[in-house]
Amino acid sequence: MGRYDFRPLRVHQTASKLVASDRIQSFPPWHDIVGRFPPAQTLVRSQPLQHQERSRRRNVRKSSKLFQPQRISYEEDNLRREFFGDHPWELARPRLVLENDGRDAERNDWSLRSQPDRPVDGEGVIQRQLFLLHGNPEKGQMPDPNMTPARAYDQARKEFYETRLHQDVERRIAKEEAMATGAYFGKSVLQIGTEMEDKAFEEWKVWAAQEIVKMEQRRAAMYTGVGTQPAATEEKDPEAEADNAAREASIAVQEEEASEGAVVGS
Repeated sequence: MGRYDFRPLRVHQTASKLVASDRIQSFPPWHDIVGRFPPAQTLVRSQPLQHQERSRRRNVRKSSKLFQPQRISYEEDNLRREFFGDHPWELARPRLVLENDGRDAERNDWSLRSQPDRPVDGEGVIQRQLFLLHGNPEKGQMPDPNMTPARAYDQARKEFYETRLHQDVERRIAKEEAMATGAYFGKSVLQIGTEMEDKAFEEWKVWAAQEIVKMEQRRAAMYTGVGTQPAATEEKDPEAEADNAAREASIAVQEEEASEGAVVGS
């Protein structure tokens, strides 16, 4: 039938021939309708009508902000952004987010450098800085009128450094005292990391040596031609080697006799 199938176009003609040849007794119900409305003769679909794009109005009123949620911001957000921007590794320290009754923060006294019931962390620096800026009027603790955000940040940050240094010294002394009494703490994190790096480096050296050997083999095979191949070694004949040895010995004897005759003649 070729590329196109024209049988649907000839369905009315085919049905008429079948009735004329008595192969079917009556016309199909659709015979008259297809005769009045024959199938389309065009096999290619026409392109649909393209809609014209209407010009949009330029003076369109923006939606009202009445029903949009308001932006919620706190003063602590800017202080946290500044502190953790200067100390990004503080975010990697583990934090305890559990509370006893949900009102633990109300029992903290930020007039002190550190709190007895919570570890020293970045959030403590933020709360300490807020106390230096605003104080606690409920407890009669008024702020310094000359305190600025920069001064409060510097003071809270220096107190944080001093507290951390004091804790590190206490841990180091406690470890030394324990080791003096026979305690063993195992390898430190730095030692474990160094061993892992050394192991990876040794594995890389083995891999690099193998790669160098492969590269040299490929380079040697690249410049190896037919003429440069070494000739096959011939098998040595024992009888031929004996004949050559005897011939060399006779030549050596003749040379010695000739040299002695020359000495006698002189």
